[in-house]
Amino acid sequence: MSRPTGARGCVECAATAARARQAPTHPQSPHETSHPLRVAIIGGGPGGLYAAALLKRLDPRRDVTVWERNAPDDTFGFGVVLSDETLGGIEHADPEVYEALQHDFTRWDDIDIVHRGTRHTSGGHGFAALGRKRLLEILHDRCRTLGVDLRFRTEAPPDLHRTHDLVIAADGVNSTTRQALTHVFRPHVTSHHCRYIWLAADFAFDAFRFEIAETEHGVMQLHGYPYAPDASTVIIEMREEVWRAAGFDGVTPQESTESCAKIFAEALHGRPLRSNKSTWTTFRTVVNEHWSHGNTVLLGDAAHTAHFSIGSGTKLAVEDALALAACLEEQPDLQAALAAYEAERKPVVASTQRAARASLEWFENIGLYLDQPPRQFAFNLLTRSRRVTHDNLRLRDAHFTGSVEREFGCEPGTPPMFTPFRLRDLTLRNRVVVSPMDMYSATDGIPGDFHLVHLGARALGGAGLVMTEMVCVSPEGRITPGCTGLYNGGQAEAWKRITDFVHARSPGTAIGVQLGHSGRKGSTKLMWEGIDEPLPDGNWPVVAPSPIPYKPVNQTPCELSRAQLNDIREQFTAAAWRAARAGFDLLELHCAHGYLLSGFLSPLTNRRTDGYGGSLAERLRFPLEVFDAIRGVWPRELPMTVRISATDWAEGGNTVEDAVGIARAFAAHGADAIDVSTGQVVAEEHPEYGRSYQTPYADRIRHETGVPVIAVGAISSWDDVNSLILAGRTDLCALARPHLYDPHWTLHAAAEQGYDGPGVVWPDPYRAGSRRPQTGRTDAPKPRLKLGT
Repeated sequence: MSRPTGARGCVECAATAARARQAPTHPQSPHETSHPLRVAIIGGGPGGLYAAALLKRLDPRRDVTVWERNAPDDTFGFGVVLSDETLGGIEHADPEVYEALQHDFTRWDDIDIVHRGTRHTSGGHGFAALGRKRLLEILHDRCRTLGVDLRFRTEAPPDLHRTHDLVIAADGVNSTTRQALTHVFRPHVTSHHCRYIWLAADFAFDAFRFEIAETEHGVMQLHGYPYAPDASTVIIEMREEVWRAAGFDGVTPQESTESCAKIFAEALHGRPLRSNKSTWTTFRTVVNEHWSHGNTVLLGDAAHTAHFSIGSGTKLAVEDALALAACLEEQPDLQAALAAYEAERKPVVASTQRAARASLEWFENIGLYLDQPPRQFAFNLLTRSRRVTHDNLRLRDAHFTGSVEREFGCEPGTPPMFTPFRLRDLTLRNRVVVSPMDMYSATDGIPGDFHLVHLGARALGGAGLVMTEMVCVSPEGRITPGCTGLYNGGQAEAWKRITDFVHARSPGTAIGVQLGHSGRKGSTKLMWEGIDEPLPDGNWPVVAPSPIPYKPVNQTPCELSRAQLNDIREQFTAAAWRAARAGFDLLELHCAHGYLLSGFLSPLTNRRTDGYGGSLAERLRFPLEVFDAIRGVWPRELPMTVRISATDWAEGGNTVEDAVGIARAFAAHGADAIDVSTGQVVAEEHPEYGRSYQTPYADRIRHETGVPVIAVGAISSWDDVNSLILAGRTDLCALARPHLYDPHWTLHAAAEQGYDGPGVVWPDPYRAGSRRPQTGRTDAPKPRLKLGT
């Protein structure tokens, strides 16, 4: 079996276990190595128990004690799901535990999604589950066999860090250890918008089941899976306001259980539900800046939580235990071991928490998706965390994925990214956009040979739409001296040279222009010389809605007067007029990233009191005036889009709710699509980066407003593009850095998927390269005969 990713310690633990069996039996000072001899574990859940068993097995001389305040069979929840990678780690580290688990596992492959009376099934997923009580029994038995001291119904003494070499705090989401050392661990605990309750049914579902109930009070959902031949876990979840409207806040636990059984009677075949001292609760995401202090270390839910909808709580705790045990064996001293454990696990956990957050928020906002076509709804649910994608779902269940594609309108053999999309009279042949990227390579605002080659190469590379960088509407509206412009006729002629090339040499590819004004972020160095730093000399005055500098080192901008606002509006109008005559197919108004129009939209940068600041409607006033003026001169048949920052990533700034309002306003004034980015509005932002991290904002805007959207931000693979398009989270995907890495990204995406059709066209001179190049052989020829000895 290959070494699983994330389930650390598979190979290492097997090796270190062997070393432990050969270790000498004479006493050893705990200060000589990282092998602590007196280990205290607070919390008798799966993570704490498994850590105890591993550490005792690796060094039988260890004195390992587990303190658990509850009885041995007290537990929250019913079933536990473990992944193949976690089981692989357990198998290598402790075959005895693995064999015991194997004997009791319930396994299945299918996921059922039931929505509006229709069930869609996707296969090939591979789940394994068992009862939580049975899991604890197995770990109790293993610990006792190894000689671990288990102390139930016993509070952990407060001075364990003084009496033991190592203290492992596995005391759960409400960790008293973490709370006592808040100033050190620096936890961030976020409560979310749904209430949920863990229940059980005395029969086994034949698949992992998601069922949606649209009640008079709002949407409720059931998450269910089997954990024994005659039992299933059932989790009922709904938004707080739905929970209150349904009266669950005023009934007994038994009445709650009976009501849930009635609501989901069809899924339960009329059977009752049962509880285990179950209560309604709100999920809390726990993140700690630090996981260890002195000889105390956090493990499992004490260190981190991940929403149950991706089934990762017990999985993460077990993997923590594996990693901690391995690091204690590998490192020269305890502090090095704890640092290595944290360094190894934090990125894995952060990735899982991002996926869990995406899944959690999908269910919080499930009402947005109820009117999707039924198969698209099911696909959207399955890919909600972005860990399951179009490509691996196609490998798991080609029949299901094919049915989603057909419902979406894909021709046979056509990936979703190569379907056309229409904006007014412009039909894009595929869903890929080369995102606007400032090149800072112009002289006097004139795009030169560099821009011809840069944009021409990407037009030849197959994207449906190629966007220019932000083209400035005045010399004072430039970000840097290297920015392009459309404030004179010479610049317009230079741009026409580029659009003529694109239309002649890459017919079917559209080219769009993005117009903007730098505002308070202008008069700075070229990016590679010092991003956002003021010029050493030759600075020009900068302007903004309010006199607030971007950073202390930047100029304090002049607050724009009404006359200056009129002048800038006319500059945008004149630039749009030139853009139309230069032959652009689409115009985008840049209202994002803290530039001038974005500065009006954010309350952090707009402190005006003259009707152009204050409420969101007032902050929208000038950007909408500019939009209307441009729309008045831009050809009626050609589309206009608007790029916005959907969140400022800063306290007191715009949120996604504001972004929905902004998108609605521009759509009402004739915007054909919203290009959804985030941040870069204030320097003191705190973005939450991750794969396709801005897509949820585009998704929210698309489903709340009905306006088409362009998703952008850390979308890097064609699989991501296919997944986002097919799930209905976006209409177009804009990619920046991937197109810097590979100008022919879209052509290569087609080749890698074996697609050859109207959605992407290889230029005739390049067609000979439309198949992936052969590589050297990596396999050796197999022997044809096997001779006996």
